[in-house]
Amino acid sequence: MITVISLGGSIVAPDKVDEDFLKNFVLLIKEFLQKDEKQRFILIIGGGSPARDWQKAYRNICAMTSAQSSDEQADWIGIMATRLNARLVKAAMGEWCAQEVVTDPTRVEPLIGRVLVASGWKPGFSTDYDAVLLAERFNADCVINLSNIAKVYTDDPKKNPDAVPIDTITWHDFCKLVGDEWVPGKNAPFDPVASRHAWKIGLKVICAAGKDLDNLRNILSGGHFTGTIIS
Repeated sequence: MITVISLGGSIVAPDKVDEDFLKNFVLLIKEFLQKDEKQRFILIIGGGSPARDWQKAYRNICAMTSAQSSDEQADWIGIMATRLNARLVKAAMGEWCAQEVVTDPTRVEPLIGRVLVASGWKPGFSTDYDAVLLAERFNADCVINLSNIAKVYTDDPKKNPDAVPIDTITWHDFCKLVGDEWVPGKNAPFDPVASRHAWKIGLKVICAAGKDLDNLRNILSGGHFTGTIIS
């Protein structure tokens, strides 16, 4: 059994590395590995605050020097942050993760360990898309997307007090909700590019709060959980 988890950078490093969360996350993953010898995990790690801070610095410096900033360069800066975070998670998994951090989901080798860690790949999308490609590559039927929101809402609840949480939604309706455009640093429940491909291949995505590890345990155990199912 292969479980794919897209771990948002806002959970790993909201402003700095959240050591307590990562400790408890790693212990939870190891708990399931020890419980079932057939269990495998693929973990895709986002960039978080380092990505956004460095992207902002890049755009500010360009503005101050009358240089033209580009989304491609901003994306590459964010990708480097995902690779730093992914390296940290791989190291924390120790012997459970035998392979190098995956930086290109289209050229990944077969699993030789129990855990595979991946980072961002190239400009044009977020690590959500990498998660979808890896789920497709390893025939997983679901991606667990962990971020700083417990559910997908009909609109941004910080801006619209009438926004309501969604328990289940089709890809057709979700893609209308998030649009088609990817912008580096975009804060969406699931990347529009990843959403279109997940829809195409019939992949299910569960969006849930990353910091709620009891809830993640319920998801992994097949129990009742809080989140949004997109299918």
